[in-house]
Amino acid sequence: MREETPETVYTPPIIGPGHNYRTLTEKISGIVLDRKAPIEWFLLFGVGFIGSVTLLFALIYLLARGVGIWGINIPVGWGFDIVNFVWWIGIGHAGTLISAILLLLHQAWRQSINRFAEAMTLFAVTCAGIFPMFHMGRPWFFYWLLPYPNTMGLWPQWRSPLVWDVFAVSTYLTISLVFWYIGLIPDLAAFRDRARNRYARAIYGIMSMGWRGAARHWHNYETLYVLLAGLATPLVLSVHTVVSFDFTVSIIPGWHSTMFPPYFVAGAIYSGFAMVLTLAIPLRKLYHLEDLITMRHIQNMAKLMLATGLIVGYSYIIEAFMAWYSANPLERYVMINRAAGPYHWLYWALILCNLVIPQALWSRRVRNNVVAIFFIALVVNVGMWLERFIIIVVSLSRDFLPSSWGMYYPTIWDWATFGGTIGLFIMLFFIFIRVLPMISIFEMKQIIDKPEVSIE
Repeated sequence: MREETPETVYTPPIIGPGHNYRTLTEKISGIVLDRKAPIEWFLLFGVGFIGSVTLLFALIYLLARGVGIWGINIPVGWGFDIVNFVWWIGIGHAGTLISAILLLLHQAWRQSINRFAEAMTLFAVTCAGIFPMFHMGRPWFFYWLLPYPNTMGLWPQWRSPLVWDVFAVSTYLTISLVFWYIGLIPDLAAFRDRARNRYARAIYGIMSMGWRGAARHWHNYETLYVLLAGLATPLVLSVHTVVSFDFTVSIIPGWHSTMFPPYFVAGAIYSGFAMVLTLAIPLRKLYHLEDLITMRHIQNMAKLMLATGLIVGYSYIIEAFMAWYSANPLERYVMINRAAGPYHWLYWALILCNLVIPQALWSRRVRNNVVAIFFIALVVNVGMWLERFIIIVVSLSRDFLPSSWGMYYPTIWDWATFGGTIGLFIMLFFIFIRVLPMISIFEMKQIIDKPEVSIE
């Protein structure tokens, strides 16, 4: 008999022999309807609530005093606000990728993680939208960015990247929200039928929009779901491409580059999958979902994170090569300043987090270690934030004239706003898993109907 090695360890299938329609529905719906929230839920929700209150206080103080409370200056007019905006938008990409693109490619392993990944997208985009709005200085006039009919016949300045961001992000948020909600409808009907509280039954009944599981319902549902997936797929590429245009259309050395669109898209998917892993690993442990979110899911996401990380690393190399090959002294200086300037330690921390440490995922032993993957995902999240800081702040801190050079130092209000959005994200996410199914019930049932469909 062959000795079992780590390479031949059996991973249980996504739906084991003990699962059927009844047990699957009971397990997922029971998290919301039948089970009291664990103490860890209250602790993490409390952390998120405290962060949200901090964010609210920081924004109120910002409205009272102005953006001068932030560390932005001349020449660094874009600081934490735009850094965090790009970072949050990047995190929101994995949800749409998992839901739309993998659906069109018929990848069955997405079905255990797509629901909370979609929710993560919505909450991340919500956090991202806060920063550019308050960065304007007068956020109560945000509607000026929209082409609304007005007495003066004014239109938005279409050459402004801020206007591009408004249309790209609002479109992305709208499609993602509709796609997420449509996918919830069959499960909301299941919650309606199982809820014991009459108020909960009424709320879920309204949200399920009269779903009865008729053949016509399923036909219309599947048609709409595929159409929305087709609409959402190009948004994965377009949204962060438009965000990259905020930089590439300028003449700032380090920004004026045609490689930014694919570079930003790869980085967004990289950080997005890192955040999905950061959320999925604690959730499967907290709610004992190891038989639904299996090691195969974790390993697939780790492999995708490794692949996109290699693309990001290749972009770093090409960026440095083009700065040298262009023979442009300004472009060359940007790369030298990143590696040996006053922010050099952040640049090398970026290389360590985004390139060096994730290479451990080549090892099967590491990919079988949940703790190691969770640590790498956290490191990648930090590294991608550092990447945005390096691109934005370091490029701006050295202007064309040495007399205009200046350093950027974030203030306590920068950190409070950033930390507050993290708290808001955590609070929204834990409200979601308490009131809605974090795993798609009906899509998991499809695997029971088709036992030959496996993620293994």
